[in-house]
Amino acid sequence: MTTISLAISPCPNDTFIFDPMINRKIDLEGMDFEVQFHDVETLNNMALKDGPDMVKVSYHAYLFLHEGYALLDSGSAMGIGNGPLLIARKPYTLEDIPRLTVAIPGKYTTAHLLLQVAAPPPKQKRFMLFSEIENAIITGVTDAGVIIHENRFTYAQKGLLKIADLGEYWETHTGSPIPLGGILAKKNLGPDLISALNRIMHRSVAYAIKHPLSAMPFVRKYAQEMDEKVMQQHIQLYVNDFTLCQGPRGEKAVACLKRIAKERGIIP
Repeated sequence: MTTISLAISPCPNDTFIFDPMINRKIDLEGMDFEVQFHDVETLNNMALKDGPDMVKVSYHAYLFLHEGYALLDSGSAMGIGNGPLLIARKPYTLEDIPRLTVAIPGKYTTAHLLLQVAAPPPKQKRFMLFSEIENAIITGVTDAGVIIHENRFTYAQKGLLKIADLGEYWETHTGSPIPLGGILAKKNLGPDLISALNRIMHRSVAYAIKHPLSAMPFVRKYAQEMDEKVMQQHIQLYVNDFTLCQGPRGEKAVACLKRIAKERGIIP
C-alpha cells in the first residue's frame, strides 16, 4: 500500500469533497492517506517549504510552486461570485485604501493577490488568520480587512460594510472564473502516481456531490461552532463544476492569474 501525506483545511468545502477519500468510501487504488488539517496560509507555507505529498493551497501560492508541484484537475475552489470581499466599519471607498490599515488572511492567499490587483496599496497590511479579521475590524485593530470563507455570510450581521467585491472586480476585468484554491501533488511522486491521485480526487468530488448528506457528519466535526445554514452556504458557494474538473476554462483562468501577477510585479 502506498501512503500519501495529505494536508487540507478544515473548511466545509474541503472536508465535503475529501470525505469520500479520507473515509474510504471510494476506490483508492491501493493508497492510504495520512491527513492533517490547517488554515489555508499555513498550508501555503507548508508547501513552500517542500511539504506534504498532496496539499490544498491558494492559487497565489501555486504561482510559486509549479516547479515542484503538479496541479490536479479536480478539487479546485474556483467559480463565479465567490471571491474575497474588502470590508470595513465605515463606508470607505477604494480611494481611501492608501490611508488605511488592512487585515489580510495571509501573504500567499489569492485574496491578497486580488487586493493588489483591484486596489491601491494600503498604508499598512496586517497578515492574520482569516477567522480573526472581522473582530480586528470591529475592535479597531485595523480599519478594513479582506474576508474569505464563511465570513462572507456573517460580516453584515456584525454591522460591517462592503467596500468592494474583489472577485467581482476580477470577473469584470478578465471574464474568467476566480481561481481561489487548488489541489497539488508533488512532481517527484511521478506521473503515474499523480494521475492516480487525480482520478481519486475526481472520484471523491463526484461521490460527495452525488451523496451530499454522506459527508455532513465529517464536515460538522471540523466546522466547530459554525451555524448549519452557513455551513451549507459555504459548500454551495465553493463546490461546483470547476471542483469536479477545472477544464479548459479553469486552466485559462489560472493562466490569466499568472499573467496579471507578472504584469503587476507580484511574482517574478
